[in-house]
Parts: sequence; C-alpha cells; structure tokens
Amino acid sequence: MFIVRGLIDRILLVCAVVAGGLVPGFLAQYRQRLGGRLDQARLDLAPWQKIANEFFGGHLHQLIAYHLASPVAPIHAEGAVIEQLLHSVQQLQNESAALHGSLYHQLWYLALHPDPGLLRATASAWVPTFGLSGHALLFAVIFAGCAWLIFQALWSLTSAGGRRIVRHWRGVPTAHPNP
Repeated sequence: MFIVRGLIDRILLVCAVVAGGLVPGFLAQYRQRLGGRLDQARLDLAPWQKIANEFFGGHLHQLIAYHLASPVAPIHAEGAVIEQLLHSVQQLQNESAALHGSLYHQLWYLALHPDPGLLRATASAWVPTFGLSGHALLFAVIFAGCAWLIFQALWSLTSAGGRRIVRHWRGVPTAHPNP
C-alpha cells in the first residue's frame, strides 16, 4: 500500500504543479479577451460620444436623457441602447481595472465575480501556456502544495488510523491491543 500511495502522491504533485502553472496563462487570456470586449464597446460608443460632444458639451448622459425623453419610439429606444452601451463600457472598465492587480488578486476577483460568457469563450479558445514568471512559478508551487496537503489529509482519513479517529468522533469504541 505504501508504494501505491507514494506513486499516487508523486503523480498528483506533478499534475498539480502543471495545473497551477497553467492558471496564470488562462488569466492572461481572459484579460486579453476582456480587453477586446472593452475596445469594441468603446468603438461602439464613440459615435454617440461625438454627437454628445457636438450638441451637449460632451455630456453623454444629457444625450441619453434627450433620447429617453423623446415621444418618438425609435429615438427613445436609441436612448436605452446608448445607456446600455455606456453601462457596458463602465462595467468592462471596472473589471479590467480589477484584473490588473497581482496574480492572487486576479484569481480572487475572478472567483468572486466571474463573467460566465467570458469564461466560456476564454475556455473554448484557450491555448494552454505555462507561466515562467516568478509569480506564476510561486503560484504553481503553492497550488501543488495545497493539493498535496489535501491529498495527505484525505489519505490519512481513509486509512486505518483515520478510520479509528472517525470512530472516536462518533463515539464508537475501538479495540485496543493488550500490552
């Protein structure tokens, strides 16, 4: 059993280092895709900003209010579209700013505020890359260490000693050998 455990242990450790090293590459590709969306949203908003500059002193919100106040349905609908576009640009700018911190900050942000569509798009076009920067290598080692510790804990819980501990917690008496 010791040989099997050792083999599984080593394989898990190598796989965890590789998996941990791939995370920074995925984050970089996610940021690039997010940046592309932000650039496109800005391009889509630019003609409206030009109109706002010309007729409303550069105030896009005044242009939106003008369109939304219009009794003409198509013009009113344009106001809603411009407003949604402005909201998208602001949201993408906030996400982009949040993803320019440290690797750990980026990972934490993405774990708490994922964009499911962007995650799917990134995953479907993802080209696995192993990060060789200091932060990426450190993350790979930390990730592998955590995976290894979890494996060790689970293995010990499922071993004979672990079963004895679980029985003790449940109040089931264990047989003790006589001295």
